[in-house]
Amino acid sequence: MGEWSGHGLHHVLGRTRQPHSGTTRNMQQEHTDWSAKIALAEEAIPLIGRLSRERGVVPHVYGRKMTDRSATQLLRALRAGQQLQGVTVDPAQALRVLRLVDELGLEGLSIDLGDLLGRLDGEAVGDDELRAALGALPSWGLREPTDVVLYGFGRIGRLVARILIGHVGRSSGLRLRAIVVRQSAANDLEKRASLLRLDSVHGAFDGTIDIDAEANTITANGTVIQVISSDDPASVDYTAYGIRDAIVIDNTGRWRDEAGLSKHLEAKGVARVLLTAPGKGSLPNVVFGINQADITPESRIVTAASCTTNAITPVLKVLDDAYGIRHGHVETVHSYTNDQNLIDNFHKGDRRGRSAALNMVITETGAATAVAKALPELAGKLTGNAIRVPTPDVSMAILNLDLANAVSRDDVNDLLRETSLHGELRTQIGFVESPEVVSSDFVGNNRAGIVDGLATIANDNRLVLYVWYDNEYGYSSQVVRVVEHMARQRRAG
Repeated sequence: MGEWSGHGLHHVLGRTRQPHSGTTRNMQQEHTDWSAKIALAEEAIPLIGRLSRERGVVPHVYGRKMTDRSATQLLRALRAGQQLQGVTVDPAQALRVLRLVDELGLEGLSIDLGDLLGRLDGEAVGDDELRAALGALPSWGLREPTDVVLYGFGRIGRLVARILIGHVGRSSGLRLRAIVVRQSAANDLEKRASLLRLDSVHGAFDGTIDIDAEANTITANGTVIQVISSDDPASVDYTAYGIRDAIVIDNTGRWRDEAGLSKHLEAKGVARVLLTAPGKGSLPNVVFGINQADITPESRIVTAASCTTNAITPVLKVLDDAYGIRHGHVETVHSYTNDQNLIDNFHKGDRRGRSAALNMVITETGAATAVAKALPELAGKLTGNAIRVPTPDVSMAILNLDLANAVSRDDVNDLLRETSLHGELRTQIGFVESPEVVSSDFVGNNRAGIVDGLATIANDNRLVLYVWYDNEYGYSSQVVRVVEHMARQRRAG
């Protein structure tokens, strides 16, 4: 029995080890092609790093960043459009573009290699035409970075910190200088640093973190961050730490109106304030990509709306422009948040006292109403509700819309797919068509919202869309985009 089994196994293995000669050649060719692509990516890495650090050039592919990437991660970024349009940016062409950027001495600009080469017909475009296209890209110029202070260091604060730390160099107009917290323990500094270093949802910090107890600082990848203890925004003297004309990002949610947020402006060294929540009253709610033009050099207090508002407003803008929205309902399936109880206990809010980890909890959302602050044309046309569910991150907005024009599923998906690749809102809108994706696949996605094309339902003028969003990282990415815009606005001219 054993002898027969051994002979059979040897026979089977022997057959599988002798593929047709054509298959062998194909396998060898694929291996050779992959090795050549890896070599090109390895050649591009130091060039990308130098262009970013020294010249403020930010290369990306359909919204996927290319800085701080390994060779295989770069190749994956270059395949970003493969699933959606069968488009892959050739590594040799990418390297060609980067070399021309270096040769031209370009500074302070963002380059989407996928969009650029797609519009210029990739390999067929000549160097002169490519130089002209690169020279026509808008540049924000290079200037001294704007100081940034994080007031509060919760979920959004720590993710914003990670993004800002990752943007160090001339490619960023921002420099994280300090965080302000309420001291709550003798080893407060160690705990804050540990929360920045380790994250149960987003993984470990990519780099090194050190603390200086005497100076009360956290140094992350060379960025020295002053930790300031205070419970009164107006009482902090930031100039004592060399901080001037700073933008304060208030991520505590403690103050939502102009009177409360104006306390930050009373502090020495503060020029402007951004709230990471919907504001009350007449404060501008900004969704980057939609209404950042509302921010002027005179705008001293700005709010970045909510994660849900950021996720749905760009998609609604595209649909309204194309088909017209008569009215609709937004239902948010939202991960639980820190303001809910882990187990049943008293809570001042309705239903939120029940265990977040064990229940779906119906609650309210102001996202549908807040959309109108960024898109006034939709005022009064949307209703909304929310269900909190037992997941720690990534949410979904279901848009049930009544349109002015009849639509087909394919037409809507084609429009949103194209927008995600080449439209002005490609940094905000993502698109996916996969029968296997689930919520955890979108953890760390930097788009404001990602349309699930396979779930789209269209019937005459009725449309149902499903939009995924990382309500932590995607929103934090939008916050940083708003701050970058504020910094350029404040220093314009």
